[in-house]
Amino acid sequence: MLPGTLLGLILFALAVVIFFDVITVSFGRLGLSPWATLLIFVASFLGSRVNVPLWQSSHLVVPAMRHAVRGFIYYRPPVVTNEVVAINVGGAVIPILLSLWLFPRAPFFRTLLAIAVVAIVAHFTATIDPGRGVTMPVWIAPLLAALLGLVLTFGKGAAPLAYIAGTLGTLIGADIWNLPRLSQMGSGVLSIGGAGVFDGVFLAGLVAALLSIERPRRQRYSRPPAVT
Repeated sequence: MLPGTLLGLILFALAVVIFFDVITVSFGRLGLSPWATLLIFVASFLGSRVNVPLWQSSHLVVPAMRHAVRGFIYYRPPVVTNEVVAINVGGAVIPILLSLWLFPRAPFFRTLLAIAVVAIVAHFTATIDPGRGVTMPVWIAPLLAALLGLVLTFGKGAAPLAYIAGTLGTLIGADIWNLPRLSQMGSGVLSIGGAGVFDGVFLAGLVAALLSIERPRRQRYSRPPAVT
């Protein structure tokens, strides 16, 4: 193995260890143990490949047609698209459960306000990608949720609010709000919290967790008492 390649692997492994250590400390501030944090990350990654079907709907694209030509009857069957609405385990189920667990740690009404703001912004920045589903820029929801967390809580306890708003707001605004436009997506599976939204939900969790790290306070210098 080339020295440069070996050095690159060592630096990559070191970056992974440092990243996981920072995230572990961050989620620890939210009340999660290191093992619980690791379990959430692994479950989110593996669960991103699992979609649980919720319901199926059909839309008529081209109606049936029957006509006669020179004594022969021709029939063209209708063209129907089938859409399956599913929920992604890693991008929706796990974030929703974790948000419900964090809700008692966040200010209730301010959290609802933050969810509404993120949902509105996510809805208007999300786009319909036929054959894939809903997509949106991945950094909008995490940064907006973090900003709302800092502003609405004055920096104290911003992490739970930012996580809940970033995850639930994205799922509500980008996916659930766009369910009436299901016919525009073509046939296939629309996964709530799926590929087009999973990255934004995952990053919202990371940014919110980093907000929980407490900065060390500067100690004011005080003169020693005079000796008399």
